[in-house]
Amino acid sequence: MSDWYLILMTLLAIVIVIIGVTLLKLHPFISLLIGSLFLAIVSGLNFTKIVSSYETGVGNTLSSLAIIIGLGTILGGMITQSGGGLQIASSLTNKLGVNRLHWAMMISGFIIGLPVFFEVGVVLLIPLVISISRNTKKSILFVGLPLIAGLSIVHGIVPPHPGAMTAIDIYHANIGKVLIYALIVAIPSVIIAGPLFGKWIAKRVQPSGEPRLAGAFFSNDKDSETDPKDVPSVFAAFFTVLLPIILILIATIVPYLHINKGLEHFITFLGDPMMALLLSVLVAFFTLGYIKPINRKYIQPLFDDCLKPIAAILLIIGSGGGFKQILIDSGVGDAIAHIAGHFSLSPIILAFIIAALVRIATGSATVALITAAGIVAPIVESTTGVNKELLVIATGAGSLIFSHVNDAGFWLIKEYLGLTVKETFKTWTVLETLLSITAFICVLIVNLFV
Repeated sequence: MSDWYLILMTLLAIVIVIIGVTLLKLHPFISLLIGSLFLAIVSGLNFTKIVSSYETGVGNTLSSLAIIIGLGTILGGMITQSGGGLQIASSLTNKLGVNRLHWAMMISGFIIGLPVFFEVGVVLLIPLVISISRNTKKSILFVGLPLIAGLSIVHGIVPPHPGAMTAIDIYHANIGKVLIYALIVAIPSVIIAGPLFGKWIAKRVQPSGEPRLAGAFFSNDKDSETDPKDVPSVFAAFFTVLLPIILILIATIVPYLHINKGLEHFITFLGDPMMALLLSVLVAFFTLGYIKPINRKYIQPLFDDCLKPIAAILLIIGSGGGFKQILIDSGVGDAIAHIAGHFSLSPIILAFIIAALVRIATGSATVALITAAGIVAPIVESTTGVNKELLVIATGAGSLIFSHVNDAGFWLIKEYLGLTVKETFKTWTVLETLLSITAFICVLIVNLFV
């Protein structure tokens, strides 16, 4: 089969995925499965190998990600439920003052977003945003958009979030280096799309409606009248949130310190994402107060509620891994590599463009990231000089672009900030696009020096 035929069939498979998600309202997991089977058949993959190829892709992907995503979700839930997230946001707001509220909220979103999913962070912190907005008479956009920007950029490109971890697995990138580069890229991106854009747009858009007050994320809320002594200290909250990041960074640096090999291997073991998150969860029992008798009864229900939402995420990620394996086994990856070689198009640029197009079409950042990574990964294998760590971030940046009506996040922000559809386009959609493009530009700049 010709390279162009395989490319055409790949595009058709992606269209099938898009139609399934957007028009037929199928779950992305089902759409990806159907698209994968279609591509396998039309590309001439032997019928006896189709199922095993798909299952291999699913298994290889989830074997390295399922535990990490589960532990990360539990850690985020513990921070949320204990009041640690509110402690971080309140502390930063008090220290920076009213005139720097937008900076305080950006930092809050960035830090709390490290272990917490985007949607969880929004639900957790919107009540604080509304309260601060009313008490200070500041626009809810001035207060809320920087926080949302912080949550979004971390969710999109910083490990150990599922999207970044999936791309790291597909590209075989170094997680420590991805983390370092992601922080370098994320900081200027969130500053531009958060405090700077938020301050500018808040003067030009006044929400037409009233924000919907967010309830607690988990169903097993503690009593609303929580004894202040049961809330973790500010230090404990910060330490718990940052601990997995610290462990991963130390493990990345330690090989360059030329210390005892046994100690180096032990530190590297502790800095593995799975171990870093497991240790952080265990530490959270103490730092967040869950060892106290009054809090122990919430542990089992909390873990159950934390793990329920990740079933869909795992299915989407696993199905994306299956799609990637079909691309490889059917020869599509080699075909794309051959054609991309003729155009001399950088895999970093290609990954961003594909992720952006799929994101706009499907509304799903996860589907966009997995699809783009699956298509670009075979090219990387046959191309020298590609920085795989920056490739991860470029793919994540593309998956953030232009959120609109087919994205659940669009409606979440609309309702919680009291916006109309038009106002949401002017604020949230522009914010996401600024994050995406700024992050991609930063990736290109960093790529010139590393």
